[in-house]
Parts: sequence; structure tokens; C-alpha cells
Amino acid sequence: MHLITLILGTVLLHQAYSLECHCTQGSGCKNSKIECPSGQSCSSERHVSYSNDSKINDVNFKGCALPERCVNRSLNFGLVQTLISSSCCTTKLCNSANDPEPVQSQPNGKSCFSCIGQSCTSSLACTGNQEFCYSASVTVDGQHISVRGCVSKEMCQGQSSCCEGDLCNSASSTSAGLLLIMAPLLSLGLLS
Repeated sequence: MHLITLILGTVLLHQAYSLECHCTQGSGCKNSKIECPSGQSCSSERHVSYSNDSKINDVNFKGCALPERCVNRSLNFGLVQTLISSSCCTTKLCNSANDPEPVQSQPNGKSCFSCIGQSCTSSLACTGNQEFCYSASVTVDGQHISVRGCVSKEMCQGQSSCCEGDLCNSASSTSAGLLLIMAPLLSLGLLS
């Protein structure tokens, strides 16, 4: 009898504390809905990329996220800048609305070296929350491509290729973290 009570209690407790959210992709996303793991919230993100002040990409994502991921983030490599607005909520299916388009910010006084593939000697004025410089090297179609620019603090979590001083990203380094975000840009052929 105690075993049945324990099993029923566990099942009912799981149902009571599971958070159902809208989702756009990924594992666990079925019929545009997902059950979030414990400790996560419903999230909505909007990724907008610009090249020479022209919008080249605008994508909305919905799903589950840890609360610390629910902050606005940005990265700027000179040729391409991506702004990410993010919000989270904790009630059933609360992430139905898309996040507003993130606003391009003014220069903040910080400078980093910038490039995607070409000579990495030009400096870039960082904007808004871009407080760190970033550098990486990636191989695309057998070619070694350098990537440098400005990023927000949240994009640097655990990244050894982020640094805080002005123009501190002159030395080459290799990292995969932010390059995953750049994959859509690489597929658009912006680097050719």
C-alpha cells in the first residue's frame, strides 16, 4: 500500500511541477510544446543579425532555459553584428509572444580588433553591453578563418578566448562556443 502511495505521489508531484512551454525546435519539442526540466523556465529569444546596418536575419526561438540564460546578449564582428533579446516566464505556455526586436546601441567606449577571415588589424567600436573582446579560429571548407570582435559578458561564460582590455584580442586562439552561433552566418555565405 505504501509503495502505491509513493508511486502515485511521485507521478502527481511531477505533473504538478512540470512546466509546459511553447517550443520551436529541438529534442523534446512535440506539437510545438515541451515539458521543461526542473529548474528551467519557458523562454523566448529573438536573434537579429545585421550587416552594414541592413537586417540579414531575424529568427525567433522558444523553449526551455535556465534563468541565467534569460538576458539580452550581443556579438559584433564588424561585418556582422547579432543582437539577442531574451525573456523567461514560469507559468504554463507563457512564452507564446515573440520577443521584441533588440535595439542597436551606441558605442560604449570599448575597442576590440575585428575580422571574419581577413586581416585582423582593424579596430571596432563596441556598442551597448559588449564589454569583452573575443577571438577564435575556425576551419571552413579547409580554410583557416580568424574571427574577432566585441561580445557581451553573457557570451563569454566559460570562454577562454574572451578578454576585458581594449584591443586585447590580437593573439589568435581557438574556441568553439560562439562559433556555433556563427554557423547560420557562415551558411549564408557572408565569409566568401
